[in-house]
Amino acid sequence: MRDEAALLVADVYEAAGALRRLGERTAGAEGLTQARWQVMSAVSEDALTVPQAARRLGVSRQNVQRVANDLVQLGLAVFAANPDHRGSPLLGLTENGRVVLARVTARAEAAHRELFGDIPEDEIRAARTSLRRLLAALDRREGDPGAG
Repeated sequence: MRDEAALLVADVYEAAGALRRLGERTAGAEGLTQARWQVMSAVSEDALTVPQAARRLGVSRQNVQRVANDLVQLGLAVFAANPDHRGSPLLGLTENGRVVLARVTARAEAAHRELFGDIPEDEIRAARTSLRRLLAALDRREGDPGAG
């Protein structure tokens, strides 16, 4: 089991790298970076503060702030007053931002159909179940200060 687990970890890292590269190419086709695409996706349903978007994405507030400023400068997002916190405005998409996000999302969906087209849905579902179990175990381990 130990060897299989190590091989799985290596495969996950390899897949993550390849998927990041695909994400960069997909976003780049619409003039975005993957980071900009992720922030746009995070605020696409509801406008969020930068700290809220950072928590949702699992990245630093400073990183999201930089990307948010870029998106505003590009006319893809806008900061709006936050009635709950004057010092932390809400980031939302502009109409142009919604159009660009829809285009990059459609590109990603087409790439996913191509990538996963030959893999039966039940195998994809089983892989997701296993990965979710692994992520839950990792979350538990991170919450245990004695686990090194």
